[in-house]
Amino acid sequence: MTSTDTTSEDFLPEDEALAGARRNAAEVGGAAPVSPLTGAMLRFTATAIAARAVVEIGTGCGTSGIWLLRGMRPGAVLTSVDVEPEHQRLARAAYLAAGFPASRYRLIGGLALDVLPRLADGAYDLVFCDADRQENGDYLAAALRLLRPGGVVIFNGVLPGSSPGERVPTEAEVAAAADVREQVRADERLVPLLLPVGNGLLAAAKVAG
Repeated sequence: MTSTDTTSEDFLPEDEALAGARRNAAEVGGAAPVSPLTGAMLRFTATAIAARAVVEIGTGCGTSGIWLLRGMRPGAVLTSVDVEPEHQRLARAAYLAAGFPASRYRLIGGLALDVLPRLADGAYDLVFCDADRQENGDYLAAALRLLRPGGVVIFNGVLPGSSPGERVPTEAEVAAAADVREQVRADERLVPLLLPVGNGLLAAAKVAG
């Protein structure tokens, strides 16, 4: 393939650590892991803001976590929350395969809305939400508390059903996606951006003040 044939999806191909995490996610089922392009956006954002502390809601068997960790500063810590122990077991194996020591991440099992209140206010640079789409409004409220000024919140899948092969979303999921898009756009504490990446990435930076 020549450079003129390169697309956004194949510009940054996944290595074996990411491919292995993706295979594991396919074997256990559940929500699909982030696409390579979505992962690249996560790494880019973590790098651009020099992220030291990141919260991930929905472990995804480690795919998104690897991308995030590769963008974060040396010694930075990823906190990943998931209700499924198997997903976190596979994420731990994926991080090890990608060369990250246990000191670079902490995996917290449980419902996100039970775990997030236990995390410190204003202590995080980035919050990535890729879990129960109907709880995104609650995740947004938590992110506003958790993020430092200048921190970024990112929601995956806010344009549900836009990618080939994506299951048809429920009416409740479509409504929830619309709600969080409007909440982010209307909140004066946020500078929002909606990207047609994967099934839609909604990003917003928290302004100071």
